[in-house]
Amino acid sequence: MKPVLTLSMVVLLITGLAACAGGDRESRAMAFRQRFGQSYGVQYFNQIEQVQYTYNVKKGATHARRFWIWEPRLDRVTFDAMDYTDPITYYRKDLQTNPSHMLKSIDAWFINDKHWFLFPFHVAMDTQTQIEDVGRKKLPLGDGEAACVVVTYPAEGEYTAGDVYELFLDDNFRLTQWIYRRGGSETPTRIATWDDHRYLGPMVFSLNHQGDEGNFRIWFTQVGVKLAGVDGWMFMD
Repeated sequence: MKPVLTLSMVVLLITGLAACAGGDRESRAMAFRQRFGQSYGVQYFNQIEQVQYTYNVKKGATHARRFWIWEPRLDRVTFDAMDYTDPITYYRKDLQTNPSHMLKSIDAWFINDKHWFLFPFHVAMDTQTQIEDVGRKKLPLGDGEAACVVVTYPAEGEYTAGDVYELFLDDNFRLTQWIYRRGGSETPTRIATWDDHRYLGPMVFSLNHQGDEGNFRIWFTQVGVKLAGVDGWMFMD
């Protein structure tokens, strides 16, 4: 007598296969986050008491410079810039209670600049993103190809809703270039290099990003960290 599959059995079988596929996808995503994060030293991130950097951006003839100190445990931010007379310090929790227009503008800059500076650490620690390995692809800038992983942010969110990043990785599993698509747009919002990787203590930071247009560049100076249990600051050479 041949076995008979009932409708309920078929549904259970399909559900089980889907769950296995979803679990396998998530395990691969977790493995990527771990390997990618470790290439930058994410395992030491929770030891950071303070991190400082100056974000420089040049678009054509315009050059902006913003200096930041961030204390991750307190989520306290200190900001200074070329056209501000005095530094401004605030707790990001203050943004929840009727912040001024100026403070909201400063915090938007903070999110943008920190995203460029700490992006690999965010990807490694953010389990809400979707991760897809799409194999090797041609580099968007210059010749050659590299391993490509696509990171997609959830559709809901204040700053990164639906954003998509195509990450091109070198043999050390570090970023070499990316394609950024705001809100998942078909047309790239920004194509840029990830250059000048340097160690600072046990962590690695990329200090230079050149756009696909010759008139766009982001770079970081005055980079330093203060780690728990270590006296004083460590600064980038």
